[in-house]
Amino acid sequence: MAAPVLAKRPAERPRALSLHHMHTDERISVVYREGDHYKRSALQQLNFFLRDFRTGDTMPMDPQLLDILYDVKASLGDTEARYEILSAYRSPKTNAMLRAEGHGVARNSMHLYGQAIDIRFPDLAPSHIRDAAVALGRGGVGYYPSSNFVHVDTGNVRVWKS
Repeated sequence: MAAPVLAKRPAERPRALSLHHMHTDERISVVYREGDHYKRSALQQLNFFLRDFRTGDTMPMDPQLLDILYDVKASLGDTEARYEILSAYRSPKTNAMLRAEGHGVARNSMHLYGQAIDIRFPDLAPSHIRDAAVALGRGGVGYYPSSNFVHVDTGNVRVWKS
């Protein structure tokens, strides 16, 4: 009798992100996950990259947020695309300042916990990013067409337009 053949999952491509921070003009391209394992050194690099650019404060970013970013660009058909980052981690001091200036940020913003990011692609309408993020059915998706960006977070599933 022949030995049973063990079914193997097809090898998943390493998950990489390419980002350009619009306020610091820094760029990063990093493989942050291989299979089911997040790469600690890559997560540390991303935590620094996605810091509060006003104060320099950092926060561990939610790896599920990185997966949302990856899955959005994959669903758009371009896993090599470079996101433009407008805001990621926001310190309490920065969040309070933005609220006081009337920028409409939430008092208990997901940005405060490393669970939100504001993104766009340079050559793609933000409505396409919004549609791809909504289709994932994970977390919050805010659409800001007049400011040309999309907010995604790892909170409860919800959608809004501003």
